[in-house]
Amino acid sequence: MSINTQRRSLMKALPAAGLSLGLPASAATAPDPWLQAQAIIDHVSRPLKFRKQDFDVTAYGAKTCKLSKVKAWISFEEQDTIDTPAAGSPDCYPAIRDAIKACSDAGGGRVVIPAGDWYCAGPIVLLSNVNVHLSANAHVYFSHNPADYAKYGDIDCGKHGKLSISRWQSNDCLNYSSMIYAYNQHNIALTGDDWTSTLDGQGGVPFNDDGDCWWTWKGKQKTINSIGQGTTPNFKAGKMSENTENPLNAVSLATVAPNLTEAERLLIQGEGQRWRADAQYLPALSEAGVPLSKRVFGIGHYLRAPMIQLIGCTNVLLQGYHVMRTPFWMHHPVHCRNLVIRKVHCESHGPNSDGFDPEACDHVLVDGCTFDTGDDCIAIKAGKDLDTQFGPSQNIVIQNCVMHSGHGGVTLGSEMAGGIQNVFAQKLVFENANWKTNPLNTAIRMKTNMNRGGYLRNFYVRDCTVPNGVQLSPSFYASLPGSPIQSKTVATAAGAIVTFDCDYTPISDNVRTRPPVVSNINISNIKVGNVTKDGKTASCFQAIVILGPVASDYNGPGPMPPVVPVTDVTITDCDFGMPVNTAQPWFLYNVKGLTLKNVGIGGKVHNTTLSVGA
Repeated sequence: MSINTQRRSLMKALPAAGLSLGLPASAATAPDPWLQAQAIIDHVSRPLKFRKQDFDVTAYGAKTCKLSKVKAWISFEEQDTIDTPAAGSPDCYPAIRDAIKACSDAGGGRVVIPAGDWYCAGPIVLLSNVNVHLSANAHVYFSHNPADYAKYGDIDCGKHGKLSISRWQSNDCLNYSSMIYAYNQHNIALTGDDWTSTLDGQGGVPFNDDGDCWWTWKGKQKTINSIGQGTTPNFKAGKMSENTENPLNAVSLATVAPNLTEAERLLIQGEGQRWRADAQYLPALSEAGVPLSKRVFGIGHYLRAPMIQLIGCTNVLLQGYHVMRTPFWMHHPVHCRNLVIRKVHCESHGPNSDGFDPEACDHVLVDGCTFDTGDDCIAIKAGKDLDTQFGPSQNIVIQNCVMHSGHGGVTLGSEMAGGIQNVFAQKLVFENANWKTNPLNTAIRMKTNMNRGGYLRNFYVRDCTVPNGVQLSPSFYASLPGSPIQSKTVATAAGAIVTFDCDYTPISDNVRTRPPVVSNINISNIKVGNVTKDGKTASCFQAIVILGPVASDYNGPGPMPPVVPVTDVTITDCDFGMPVNTAQPWFLYNVKGLTLKNVGIGGKVHNTTLSVGA
């Protein structure tokens, strides 16, 4: 196996060059932090320029396909009959590839996918100075067979396929290519005429005789009281999944990381063989310092690639299309700067169908998008375990968006080991249109734990509405044995308007040695409406949940690093509606300086500053 070391060196060198672009690192020092938000908007809004030449994919041999009907999963729990390319459909992958190359070789321009139904059995790989554009009524159906994304990657991994440099839940790996992919490119765009310009990942369409689809690979669900998401499509105990012990993985880390001490190895592996499941094995490789070249997944493994993954790119525009039914996260830019996603419809109700997950990115604008997702609508990431070489996510503005189903509307974490700072969210509608059957779990959310650590500072939210509230019943994660937080007692998974969770699913992480630091949060002018369900008129289960770091989760060597409370959270001029739990409208643990100013909850206005110890 060979890896282009020059490309890898470039990726590693980029953080050292700095991505702040002259803006202040701390929004807290500005008299009005929203002036920094406007500076970010102004900086990234300069139009990208492309040569005025079109490259129509039909000139390179692309042909439309006929459609047939198939019974497929359309969410965690529902099946329906939907369209899919008929057997034997022409594959337009080679034509799109050749059109992009011709466009790039000519100095750039626009690659056009015309109206029609197109079958693509391989990744669309973006190149510098190229805008891949979908015309109105162009519908690209990507192959639903995972093997098709282990054919064209840059790195030949033998029986595991030709794989791509990727990141899976914030850990670097060699894996199936994303359906749309870019690596270290500059001045790139993916655009559509309107929301009839469709990118379809076919995540719920079966690819084998057993009826398995991409989503089956999720495996067992963990959340307690997960409304509308209680099962995984076609998954049954004993099937292979990301959470099933994989015999292809090493029996002991000693064979792949011989320099570990016995104590380090035992800590990373934890008890039993659970660590050998792919979703646990990859983080274990990161914790053990195993290099990328030995983190080989692909064929024989069960880590679903993001639908659209852009790594190390600058000056990026994503605009005006509809992405749907994605195998995993819809958009995952990693270590990108100057990125705009505008007027994109993100719709996928399958497992881990996050809408937009910028990771270790700098200068990002999310503007005018609609999210209807099976996981977080937006989730800002920044590395996990030891994969923090790209630094923090910072200087991000989210505005004028609509959120429907999903775990969190605007979420920070959970993978945030590199830190998150200077995030601004304004003029959002957490519409929660599917509140009767598949409600938005929480509107504003942060999640981390003693493994994922990192910092969050300078997070500002203003002028948002939540007209149909959020989930009215509590959802929980399990706590560790001996924790002061008993399992099934705190609604951190769903039920609050504002949730800051520093004890997110702690049982999933064997290494818990990095306490998070959360400070300087400002939330203002949030208006929440009530709905009536099962005889209850309410907006949420509780208005606010702030669960600070839990020191007893720490399992590393002494002395334990400082475990500090969530600090300086200010909530002003808000009306959170009527919580179901009127006796306890908020839950606080390890919080210092939560200030409520003119905050209405259940008809009572609160003006107070609260601090609660661990």
